[in-house]
Amino acid sequence: MINEVQEKLIELDSISLKDMDKVALMNRTDTKFIFNTDTLIGALSKLKKYYSILEIQGKRTANYRTQYFDTEQRDLFIRHQNGKKNRYKIRIRKYIDSDLCFLEVKFKSNKSRTIKNRIKIADFEANLSQTSKDFIRENSSLDPDTLVSTLWNNFSRLTLVSKTSRERLTIDLELAFENNSKKTLNQLVIAEVKREGNAPSEFIKIIKEKHIRPGSMSKYCVGSVLLDDTIKYNNFKPNLLAIKKLTNGLTA
Repeated sequence: MINEVQEKLIELDSISLKDMDKVALMNRTDTKFIFNTDTLIGALSKLKKYYSILEIQGKRTANYRTQYFDTEQRDLFIRHQNGKKNRYKIRIRKYIDSDLCFLEVKFKSNKSRTIKNRIKIADFEANLSQTSKDFIRENSSLDPDTLVSTLWNNFSRLTLVSKTSRERLTIDLELAFENNSKKTLNQLVIAEVKREGNAPSEFIKIIKEKHIRPGSMSKYCVGSVLLDDTIKYNNFKPNLLAIKKLTNGLTA
């Protein structure tokens, strides 16, 4: 199935990493959609008219590995599970193909804005360094001394950029989660439209024609639930049901 996706990607115009500066969008609104690879293959033919795809050293897919941090009590997870706004996500993300690594602090406000701050670091950290702790203190209300590594995930990403507006579209494939065990979701696709405000999006128009509506899914939260059946997850039951349908070739 991934080979079929790769074949479709060849049809898109390419854009370089340097050209991505205009759509950095560190302060933005995000809209997510969850579907399967069959739907993606059908949508890509229509997207080529409106979007270019990021290409780095001849590759149009990028491999990511992410390390998430939370408290021992999973306070950040619980805040999300309880539907609280003004919440943080702390992670180290490595761009495997370019060997770049960043510590990121993401803040989701009660006005549905996403603000991300990040710094380049050498590599993953089993225990947060003093530099990382200082950065977290400067960019959040969290106490970094309480944070520990809680989850890892891997995925491949396509990055599309609108030809007509300040919009970036990320499409994540081949998701896998691990801590003491591992779970893979090969049929699942998570697409996220990142834009300033709520300007019209051709991708949203195309995907809604397939009767797919926006949804919310945190990789960190869903991965946590999939690998630990002892934690409370009422708020994520719709996500888990959608995943079950989609990974069985159905429509959520």
